[in-house]
Amino acid sequence: MTVERLFDEYGHFKRFQICLYFAVVFQAIACGIHYLASVFLVQTPNFVCSMPGNITDVLYHNISGSSLESILPVVKPAGGPLVVRTSEGEQWELSRCRFALRIDPQDFTYDFNGNKTNKECSGNFVYDHSEVHQSIVTEWDLVCEKEWLAKMCQPTFMLGVLIGALLFGDIADRIGRVKILMFTSLCQFGLGVAVAFSLNYYFFVVLRFLLAMVSSGYLVVVFVYVTEFTGSKVRTWTSMHIHAAFAVGIMVVAWTGYLVRVWWIYQIILSICTSPFLLFCWKFPETPFYLMAKGHYKESQALLDAIAHFNRLECRLKVEDLLEKSENGKALLEREEDERPAQPEKKLSILDLFGSWRMVGRTCTVWAIWFIGSLGYYVFSLGSVNLGGNQYVNLFLAGELLPDDF
Repeated sequence: MTVERLFDEYGHFKRFQICLYFAVVFQAIACGIHYLASVFLVQTPNFVCSMPGNITDVLYHNISGSSLESILPVVKPAGGPLVVRTSEGEQWELSRCRFALRIDPQDFTYDFNGNKTNKECSGNFVYDHSEVHQSIVTEWDLVCEKEWLAKMCQPTFMLGVLIGALLFGDIADRIGRVKILMFTSLCQFGLGVAVAFSLNYYFFVVLRFLLAMVSSGYLVVVFVYVTEFTGSKVRTWTSMHIHAAFAVGIMVVAWTGYLVRVWWIYQIILSICTSPFLLFCWKFPETPFYLMAKGHYKESQALLDAIAHFNRLECRLKVEDLLEKSENGKALLEREEDERPAQPEKKLSILDLFGSWRMVGRTCTVWAIWFIGSLGYYVFSLGSVNLGGNQYVNLFLAGELLPDDF
């Protein structure tokens, strides 16, 4: 096939391609949103272990108060325990994952040299809500012995990204790019909203895993979709700038995280940001490369005519002009699809990437580049909130300044 001639005749990046490009890239914003949403979903605010009884006085070094909530904003994680006194006269020392009952205290002071009864925290915690009103950590007490569960949220998400990229990339070659774009877009919206209504941590992780699969699937397939609708003169920068929309998604996460401090409301808002895409994605055409490869010549001709009409050009290009000279293009076009002679189709798999030493070298090189680039990018972007200063500004700048995948 010589499908590249299509772009020489009808333009490499004219009205039709421009409108289609910005429409499909718009949904890529959702991929950036969901990839980085966990930054604020799993925020761990300052907390201490709770204890039985009604608290009447609280001490933290030379700071005193009447409730834990009033003192927690100034407590440092490694700055020593909180000392509280209950209405029954008991005195307790509270730290993050344990508490201690003072035995026969004489005065209510911060320092105590007497005997104590130490206990592990039984699952009741008090959180500082001045910065984080509600996250999944405060919702399901993912602290102390459950802290590892919160840390597993992003690794399980990235595992879904890997599986989704492998799965949907292969399916798109079999059933078409548009069907995958529609399916993954719809699932991104549905699963994104469903995450906000998770009943427990495990349900949350499973939904996020599925969300990662469809988000990755969209990002992989839209890359191919864009390259097959743009000419060789602009194909490099159009495919690269898909990831600019990904970076916009990161900035949306920063803004939403700053404005909304309740995790399930935050998740819903992020999920509906790109919902208008669902109103017109069903109108997207299949790519000319895919239609020609699958032998859908009448659909290919209709697409050529539509591109010419939208670009305000004369419809002078025929499908048979895009076929190799060895193929009887006109005869194939006139036949119905089920009347065409069956042609053996070679089935390719990931193993073909290792079919020769030359392919092995290229495959490993590309994989290494992507691994190193992605590792560096996600380490910087996910870790930007821990750099000091305002975490929301840090993440916003990470989305604005760091080139995606380096």
